[in-house]
Amino acid sequence: MTTNLDAATLQELLEKISVPPSAYEKAKARYEDLGSWFERTDSECSQHDPHIYPQGSFRLGTAIRPVGENGEYDLDLGCRLRKGISKGVHSQKFLKELVGKDLEAFRKANNIQTPLEPKHRCWCLSYADHLSFHMDIVPSIPEEKTQRGLLKYAMINEGFIEDLATRVADHAGAITDDRHPSYEKPAANWRISNSEGYAIWFESRMRLAQPILEKRAAAQLDELPARNWNSPLQQVVQLLKWHRDNMFQKNPDSKPISVIITTLAAHSYNGEGDTEVALANILEQMDKHVRESKPRVPNPINPLEEDFADKWYDPSYSHLELEKNFRTWLAKAREHFRTVATTLDPVLLEKTANEAFGTTLPERGKELRKRASLMEKAEQLKTGARTNSAGVIGTAGVSNLPHKFYGEEPIHPEK
Repeated sequence: MTTNLDAATLQELLEKISVPPSAYEKAKARYEDLGSWFERTDSECSQHDPHIYPQGSFRLGTAIRPVGENGEYDLDLGCRLRKGISKGVHSQKFLKELVGKDLEAFRKANNIQTPLEPKHRCWCLSYADHLSFHMDIVPSIPEEKTQRGLLKYAMINEGFIEDLATRVADHAGAITDDRHPSYEKPAANWRISNSEGYAIWFESRMRLAQPILEKRAAAQLDELPARNWNSPLQQVVQLLKWHRDNMFQKNPDSKPISVIITTLAAHSYNGEGDTEVALANILEQMDKHVRESKPRVPNPINPLEEDFADKWYDPSYSHLELEKNFRTWLAKAREHFRTVATTLDPVLLEKTANEAFGTTLPERGKELRKRASLMEKAEQLKTGARTNSAGVIGTAGVSNLPHKFYGEEPIHPEK
């Protein structure tokens, strides 16, 4: 997709879909409140050095507004107990229930009416105020040193530089999952998760444009939270997720998951300094990073063990046609972004923006209508239309005469 895209159109769309700073601040306040609760002396988890931290789109700076009137913000959190619990002594069930006790106490203390909901890997805590959030809190413990070393060398074999692989592997953790065959007893093979390591890898992709980003921000990137980098890669992921959410509003279980979109976009990003150029390149390249053999879309920080696209070939999900829907979505995204960012037809712009993005683009539409009006006037003048003294075309005006320029007639005409 090499078409030049209009930067102003994409920025207008980004303004409509991006999470407002107030929502980020609210999210930050909520997980900090939760962290303080876990750290209090009479909490169930305080003796295990608990750490509450953001993960997912709020950590990466790729969060978008909820689609639809009743949508909620998804705030993914990790709850890591950093000492006193081990896989050889404790079960995943023990860890999950321990964290659940403090979450239930927090819910009651804060008068949160919605019951605490257990999910396969996490607990879900929902707020229902003026800014609706639901928080998914994943319990974990630090991964063992041997396993971190294996992860490090797997990443190096995939092309990571050693320093990056080391920093990423250091954040690996072991998480709970009630589908695990050894969920209720001590076992060595807990599932691995490393949301912070993934964020470090994603930031390394954003840093391909570091000189440009630091010039714009007038600050070192390390001085800013990732959400304030406003990198082209982050903005492209936001645009793609918004288009995806609108396309699959009526069938959300079949949509391409965010981590696949984010991973493929990051692989396709080449450090472009402009969002419109980055979007065109990423849309053209991202499906080329889907592998023909398993793992189809490997987790870049756990490439041997985790395939983000594992449900594509899982028989129990075949009815959702996940790979087909991914490729259909990508084709539509290419078509729709090309249309809204290149069309000169205000009617087509309005139709596509509404159908594909669930919104309007009034500034771009105003510009196109003005352009169309000027072109129409120019065509009318070419065909001998009449204008009044103010230059307005109309039947009451006078015919337009050819211009006379100095030098076309004598200064002193003969008498």
